[in-house]
Amino acid sequence: MTYSGRLSWGLLLLAASSTVWAQSELLVRVKPANKALKANIEGYIGSLGERDEEALLRFSRGAEEQARKAAQALGYYQAQIDTEVKPPTDKDKSPQLIIRVEPGEPVRLRNVTVRIEGPATELKAFRIPSSSALRAGEPLNHGHYEDAKRLIQNQASRYGFFRGQFTQQQLAVDPQAGVADIDLVYQSGPRYRLGAVTFSDDSPLDDDLLQRMVSFKPGTPYDSQLIAELNNDLQSSGYFEGVRVDAAPTAAVAEDIPVAVQLEIRKPRTMGLGLGFSTDVGPRGKANWTRHWVNPQGHSYGWETELSAPRQNVGLWYDVPLDPPLTDKLRFAGGYQNEEIAGTDTLSKLLTVGPEWHSKLPSGWQRVISLKYQREEYKLGDDSGLSNLLMPGVSFSYLRSDNRIDPHNGYRLQFDLQAAKEGLLSDTNLLHGNVLLKGLTTLGENHRFLARVQFGGSATNGYQNNIPPSLRFFAGGDQSVRGYDYQSLSPKNSDGDRIGGRYMVAGSAEYQYSLTEKWRVATFIDQGNSFNSLELPSLKTGVGFGVRWVSPVGPLRLDLAKALDDDGGIRLHFSMGPEL
Repeated sequence: MTYSGRLSWGLLLLAASSTVWAQSELLVRVKPANKALKANIEGYIGSLGERDEEALLRFSRGAEEQARKAAQALGYYQAQIDTEVKPPTDKDKSPQLIIRVEPGEPVRLRNVTVRIEGPATELKAFRIPSSSALRAGEPLNHGHYEDAKRLIQNQASRYGFFRGQFTQQQLAVDPQAGVADIDLVYQSGPRYRLGAVTFSDDSPLDDDLLQRMVSFKPGTPYDSQLIAELNNDLQSSGYFEGVRVDAAPTAAVAEDIPVAVQLEIRKPRTMGLGLGFSTDVGPRGKANWTRHWVNPQGHSYGWETELSAPRQNVGLWYDVPLDPPLTDKLRFAGGYQNEEIAGTDTLSKLLTVGPEWHSKLPSGWQRVISLKYQREEYKLGDDSGLSNLLMPGVSFSYLRSDNRIDPHNGYRLQFDLQAAKEGLLSDTNLLHGNVLLKGLTTLGENHRFLARVQFGGSATNGYQNNIPPSLRFFAGGDQSVRGYDYQSLSPKNSDGDRIGGRYMVAGSAEYQYSLTEKWRVATFIDQGNSFNSLELPSLKTGVGFGVRWVSPVGPLRLDLAKALDDDGGIRLHFSMGPEL
């Protein structure tokens, strides 16, 4: 008896719970079908919540009015609207609110006037709304009318017409005649100007340096984009932890807006440590230390080092900001590198020192003009030597990418050229160049296509005896021709030692398919070699497949590649980092 009573109460509670949590259903039926109108009505009414049949009946009166407003917003002022509430059934577990709509003919635009008056008419960038939906004969849509007003107001705010106002803003609707007239006239008033830029007093940097970071002069016509760019430029300068730029129109004096910048200086020193692995060099460690500002003029310096089994190096640098300091700097750099090339008896001990002028050009290209002195002691098989070269050089690079870590579309271009003249602190005449082209595109979200082409070459009057290993070309490895060991593709001397080539070419084509957001599979073909003669060079080919995992630091790549030449062979390649 007691057990039965408990069971009955349990069933009642379950039934009550089902009633309380039943989600009422909204059905909008437009005849003839009109997706935009249906969606607009659903948006106006919103969720019905957890209503029973009686509550839904009470709600239906307001829902009908909301549906009428939604129809009028799209120009349907003669719409016939009926509502019906259906109780729950065995098939439909929740009550339904059905709204039936016959929209009728929409109201159409008759006379449309959209005009800008005042100084804004002289600014080409200030656009008059010219949507095809705001032309005579088009159906009335209140949203398009509001969009036109919003576009004008947003432009006025961006370009500094802070006294602008609508002298006429009227939307007149005659539902009986089925027509509507728009009269929208905006008087811009004067354009405000950007005034002097002042910086917070607690910055250790010289005010002259800070002023040279400002891309506009006092008196420049106001443009909010200039304020945003100043904020971004200061943030990316490397000197500051936080930046806030204030340019309030309410503080204007005679239409000049003062610009106040609050700066939070970053910690003067940072240090970074990193570990990595690739099949080219095996485990490797990296470290760097930077002093971000040394004096009020914004000078900085630092060092970096990389250690792996075949290569160990350390580099020092000292930077001096030029004008403009955000894009140009003079770097004094030096470094020492010890390297075993291609895992053979080819050894190199290289010392370099010299100035570099770094510039970011208005076109987006990065340019480096350098004058480097390098002294290299080397051993190539049974031969050894000492090379001294003073080389002026120039480098251009350009990167366009939609994501710094894991891009889906983009490309990289890089061109390097160095020269040396015998007798001018150089042992030989030399012209040395490199070209790198990379591209990536994604189709249909899942299909990724990558391509890479590399060229390199040297012109000299004494290649075999005077060109050190660091300026010779080798191919093979993770970033060159997969299927072959790192730097294993090279001309050989009479003893079979790899001694590097005068020229190099390498290319790759790869297809990736995204299985999930983080995992991809890939297949590829690589081809290339280094050689001493341009007459019908023999190119080596590697093919294979691999997997990619998108980590927070960029894709990790694991490839299995087969060399199609030199008796074949299968090699495993592992590398990491962005693909552009």
